[in-house]
Amino acid sequence: MYLHLGNDTVIRMDEIVGIFDIENASLSKYTKYFLGQSTKRDEVFNVSYEMPKSFIVCQSHGKATVYISQISPQTLLKRAKK
Repeated sequence: MYLHLGNDTVIRMDEIVGIFDIENASLSKYTKYFLGQSTKRDEVFNVSYEMPKSFIVCQSHGKATVYISQISPQTLLKRAKK
């Protein structure tokens, strides 16, 4: 199964580690550090240039990837359950 993150970006469901609300999660210094380090390693992909609402952490073949999406985490979870 696949999950559509917006703007022609689709990921495999079995690669998803977590779906997070960017507004709430970014309050934590640990999340800020994680996102900062992921950005430095070129592991962050911005799916849209609209206001981000969620970030999705994926892992494939031992490599982490972070997608930033304009779609809310609640909507992504609903899509994932279908």
